[in-house]
Amino acid sequence: MDAVGIAETAPPQRKCMISNDRPSPHGHRPYGTPKPPVNEETLKTDKVQIERKTFVLTLKENPRGRFLRITEDVGGRRDTIIVPSTGLEDFKKLLDEMVKASNEIPSKNP
Repeated sequence: MDAVGIAETAPPQRKCMISNDRPSPHGHRPYGTPKPPVNEETLKTDKVQIERKTFVLTLKENPRGRFLRITEDVGGRRDTIIVPSTGLEDFKKLLDEMVKASNEIPSKNP
């Protein structure tokens, strides 16, 4: 009790978790700490220069499976996408459809 006879009580401490503050299944790593390296084997790699862009396609394999890494390099800036090998046939099919559409649809810029 304080000097006037009123009991002071602290609010109960609640443990709550913010929606984006979930425990990681990979253990605790401080923000910015790089992930441990994964053993990757390069099976095949090739590159193509298109205008001012260089595309590097690399077929790789790691303990989780095979995948195609496509890296675009424009003046030293790199962007990469990864396509799991299970999706390569669908990816190729869609790419073939885009090539066909590009050849069939008239260009708006002469």
